[in-house]
Amino acid sequence: MKRLARKVWMQALLVRPALARLSPILFALLLLSSTAVFSRQAAAPSTSNRPLVLVAEVDAIIHPVSAEYMVQVIDRADAANADLVVFTLRTPGGLVESTRSITSRMISAKTPVVVFVAPSGARAASAGFLITIAADVAAMAPGTHIGAAHPVSGSGQQLDGAVSEKAASDVAAFARSLATQRNRNIEFAEQAVIESRAFTEDEAAEAEPPLIDIVTSDLDSLLEVLDGRLITRFDGREVRLRTADARVERLQMTWRQQVLSVIARPEVAYILFSLGTLGLTIELWNPGAILPGVVGGLCLLLAFFAFQVLPVNLAGVILIGFGLGLLVLEAMVTSFGMLALGGVVSIALGSLMLIDSPMPELQIGLSMVLPMTLALSGIVFFLARLGVAAQRRRAVTGRAGMIDEIGRALTTFEAGGSGQVVAHGEIWSATGTEPIAEGDQVKVVGVNGLTLTVRRLESALQGGDKQ
Repeated sequence: MKRLARKVWMQALLVRPALARLSPILFALLLLSSTAVFSRQAAAPSTSNRPLVLVAEVDAIIHPVSAEYMVQVIDRADAANADLVVFTLRTPGGLVESTRSITSRMISAKTPVVVFVAPSGARAASAGFLITIAADVAAMAPGTHIGAAHPVSGSGQQLDGAVSEKAASDVAAFARSLATQRNRNIEFAEQAVIESRAFTEDEAAEAEPPLIDIVTSDLDSLLEVLDGRLITRFDGREVRLRTADARVERLQMTWRQQVLSVIARPEVAYILFSLGTLGLTIELWNPGAILPGVVGGLCLLLAFFAFQVLPVNLAGVILIGFGLGLLVLEAMVTSFGMLALGGVVSIALGSLMLIDSPMPELQIGLSMVLPMTLALSGIVFFLARLGVAAQRRRAVTGRAGMIDEIGRALTTFEAGGSGQVVAHGEIWSATGTEPIAEGDQVKVVGVNGLTLTVRRLESALQGGDKQ
């Protein structure tokens, strides 16, 4: 080690005069490069110091898919140390359990969460109201409204009696808890649940204490208003927001979430249910077709997934099934069109009752019900007629296919005797109940193993048998 150190030191002494001559030039170059780098850094602000705001748009029913999407956005914001999460919300409502999942994640989020009901004309009803008041900052655009959060049953109807009182009391307590922690109007929050009351943006903002925090027109103005605002988190901590010159990153649903969200729409669910029923009906009439059964089963499974989210009326499902049954009976029973008419009416009424909800966004209109009903009825009736006609057609193969076949005697038959005939292009052993001459035309009236029972064609026709 000492020898190595001495060698390095001697080499340094040898090069030091050269370095001494070059040092002024190197110093000048280093000074110029440092100045250039500093000037570039001063001219372009560092993106790492700019606030990060994640923006997500929720334009759907609140169901497990939308809940998964909102939770993932909050997880992404916490992982990226974002300064703010903004949910642009417009929804007619949704499931209570999905709402609780969303609000629980919002409460526990490290990143402040803003719920912005926008654009003008939008609303956050029912479940959307609870999500709005659970946010760190609740904002609304002009011309929007929130509220009408009374719980309904899975069929979309108001609950009755003690069940309704318990459900409303539970949701009302949930709303009061959120409003209390967020310092929002507890009375209005309870009225939205118990009395199904809705509030415009002015009513919500001018209440004492207010139900929401901000009324603004768009996202840019919202971020401008939020900059420097001091908010209180759910756990009581105070946080000052930074949104000036923020980097806005918009997050979209994944393709899987988009597909499932589309399936959960009432119109799509209705079409899938109709196609699924039609596919299984065709498969039952034609066992082994495979494709109609596979497609029908897949459509029905997707429809049942949507029915778990949508307020489905069981009576509507039963009426549609009953109508299909009447159309099938019309093809088998002579009713002069009465069964077909009843089937069409039953399917139409069942389609109108299938999604039973007071919210227009969840209702299926006549513009979709009538074409689908007529198309489904026509297809089912046509297929049923084809199936019945095929069953009534005389068999052409096997033992049953030999009955009523016309042949020719190859030998002479005595009464009760036997001989040979040619029928169906084949030579058969046969017995006859009457004398038959060679060359006479015969008709097969029975089959016993490989022996035919025949009659002369003239006698068979005189006896009432038809060719």
